[in-house]
Amino acid sequence: MDLGLAGRRAVITGASKGIGLGCAMALAREGCDVALAARSADVLAKAAGEVESAAPESTVSTHAVDLSTTGGRQTLLAGTGLDGPVDIWVNNAGAIPGGDIVTVDDTTWRDAWDLKVFGYIDLCRAIYPLMSARGSGVIVNVIGAASLRPQPSYIAGAVGNSGLVAMTAALGSRSLREGVRVVAVNPGLIITDRMGDLLRRQAVDEWGDESRWEELIPADPAPGTVEQVADVVAFLASDRASHVSGTSITIDGGASAR
Repeated sequence: MDLGLAGRRAVITGASKGIGLGCAMALAREGCDVALAARSADVLAKAAGEVESAAPESTVSTHAVDLSTTGGRQTLLAGTGLDGPVDIWVNNAGAIPGGDIVTVDDTTWRDAWDLKVFGYIDLCRAIYPLMSARGSGVIVNVIGAASLRPQPSYIAGAVGNSGLVAMTAALGSRSLREGVRVVAVNPGLIITDRMGDLLRRQAVDEWGDESRWEELIPADPAPGTVEQVADVVAFLASDRASHVSGTSITIDGGASAR
């Protein structure tokens, strides 16, 4: 299926690895010019090389910014390096740590929300009016399935993700009036470095031994792949999904429906 994305301009945050890099790769392969944003310039440069190798016809730029700060977000907004307006904005930066109501301390909770929750909110607040004024554009929020099945062992993430799902629904429920779509994906357990981090925290909480984390990897359903998430993001960003807005698509092999 031709998604019709050739020549469009996309910004992906948290794009140096994992799902963010996968989204950049998928969009570039569909013909988008992509701007990759993340904190580490060195890791971003490596990621950009991978995207350029996979999609040599696409223009790739990198932006090393700290998106947990207002200044970092403003820097990205001011200098995405794309020759024209942004057609697709993918919010992906941020990984809220696991832990229960006691083990997640105040600093950890606030730092995580500054990057993911308030980061997504602030960037939506900035990008949405620009797309609305132009009469076109898509915002895709990569959130997480913890919003659907809140667990005490991942309480900061469950609460933060639930808020972002609600924001997506509220903003996307009327955005088509302005020619803009706002959608989200909720990945479940996906094979990334983050999967190991979350399961190590869970192993500590359950057994006091992080080395046993691999025992927590489920078999039914098994963890998903980055590509499975990125393909859904690319579809949602395309005109093939032109009547989809205010919706969050869950990508977890059915786990949250059980």
